[in-house]
Amino acid sequence: QVRLVESGGGLVQAGGSLRLSCAASGRPFSSYDMGWFRQAPGREREFVACLSWDGSSTYYTDFVKGRFTILGDNAKNTVYLQMNSLKPEDTAVYYCAATQRFGIQIKTSEYDYWGQGTQVTVSS
Repeated sequence: QVRLVESGGGLVQAGGSLRLSCAASGRPFSSYDMGWFRQAPGREREFVACLSWDGSSTYYTDFVKGRFTILGDNAKNTVYLQMNSLKPEDTAVYYCAATQRFGIQIKTSEYDYWGQGTQVTVSS
């Protein structure tokens, strides 16, 4: 079992940057592939990015490619989502998730553990 706690959300102007953190406790973070999802009001939770357990591979949804970077620090048991060139449409609650399945996982049903979410608001 692993517990995930996100932080780093906030209010930022369009074009700005934020770095979200997801601290994992319990089983070692390196036992899981990690993902970031987001959910805007009235919309379903959607995949943003994922990172393999060994950090060797990443995958991003098209609307964040070139702007967001997912990376992990095994020593700190933490995964990050660096978000640059933020747009108002990036406004959402961002969730960190862990899966015991290996390979690219983009469906919410494929993830076993979730954090509580952190709000990101991008003003125009």
